[in-house]
Amino acid sequence: MKSPASATGLSPCKALFLATLTMATGLFAAACQETAPPQQGGSPAGSPAATDATGLKISSLLPATGDLASIGQPMLDAVPLLVETVNSCGGVNGAPVTMVPNADDQTNPEAGLEAMTRLAEVDRVAGVVGSFASSVSTAAIPVAVRNKVMLISPGSTSPVFTERAKKGEFQGYWARTAPPDTYQAQALARLANEKGAKTAATIVINNDYGVGFEREFVQAFKKLGGTITNESKPTRYDPKATTFETEVQAAFAGKPQAVAAVLYAETGSLLLKSAFEQGLSKGVQILLTDGVYSPEFPEQVGRTADGKFILAGAMGTVPGADGKALEALTKLWQEKKGRPVSAYVPHSWDAAALLALAAEAAKSNTGEGIRSKIRDVANPPGVEVTDVCEALKLIREGKDINYQGASGNVDIDENGDVVGSYDVWRVEDDGKLNVVGKVSPK
Repeated sequence: MKSPASATGLSPCKALFLATLTMATGLFAAACQETAPPQQGGSPAGSPAATDATGLKISSLLPATGDLASIGQPMLDAVPLLVETVNSCGGVNGAPVTMVPNADDQTNPEAGLEAMTRLAEVDRVAGVVGSFASSVSTAAIPVAVRNKVMLISPGSTSPVFTERAKKGEFQGYWARTAPPDTYQAQALARLANEKGAKTAATIVINNDYGVGFEREFVQAFKKLGGTITNESKPTRYDPKATTFETEVQAAFAGKPQAVAAVLYAETGSLLLKSAFEQGLSKGVQILLTDGVYSPEFPEQVGRTADGKFILAGAMGTVPGADGKALEALTKLWQEKKGRPVSAYVPHSWDAAALLALAAEAAKSNTGEGIRSKIRDVANPPGVEVTDVCEALKLIREGKDINYQGASGNVDIDENGDVVGSYDVWRVEDDGKLNVVGKVSPK
């Protein structure tokens, strides 16, 4: 069994430092509560009663910087836009929702742990949309559970969370609006099979996301009759690495017809460029995933001497958005932001919507209240409703609802999971990412 430090990827010294910081932060918050003047109803500032009296308070824990910043930055705008929409139609439980500014997790478990601690123990939020990176969510969840804060991730897809939820580790304070990689890995394996690959290798970032995806992909590809050329010695790279010659040589050594590369954008671009420069990727179908799905990624990888994109012809999968609320969100997003909806924006919108709807249904602005009603508002039975304001109105009238999101139907199971659909995308000759179809996990 891993120690708590190793489970989050922290060294013992850093883990001790952060534990000390967390304890100090908690003592500081407690001291502030003791000396602060009473709020409405005579409750100390920051107590659950005060949270109820002053309205629902939520935030996000998403990567504005770091390896996933190119995907994370558009997601940052989705949560405030949802809060603005909710407040335009009366807020939650008779008061406006307060949006604490996003806490940048820097795509780093250590930074994410510190940021989540501030949100939970200083800002005293009831719910958080985040994180995106599975490794950061791994670090943040214990803080959420300890402080009874509902954490809904729009993109942490590691299958490990399902296993831990089944063991009761999260106590219901965890859910996600993006499906686990159990399904995406099956979809990518099927895509490899449909492209005619009989042999494939894997090269993945060495964290919960990469290793979990690798395991599921290998299993699914073999079930389809394929062979994994590096199965006995999986190729995994350090998230902090800056050179990748050894790793790419190991992955391509068995001359696979396809390589499933489970990467983050900054490090992944260097890795794929290295494979090209060594002449290893020529004639090999490169298969990518959601971790690099951003318009900037082909340019990050670079071009050939004659100006062509190195990644031209690469294909990948990404959790799709096909919910009944997508059209309305797309129109609103275009009006407010002046750009198309990008990957995971619908999932972020839905995560924030579920926090607001569950709090209204619970008649409580606490994490405990949200947890108690999150599946009630997301799942049948109930009136199917796509508009958040209409959903709030129905709840106030005492009616049961079944929220139909922008990302999908967001039916959350007992482990906090949803089952989604997957878009297939391809890097075109001009470097643009083009969705060319869909693929089923099974």
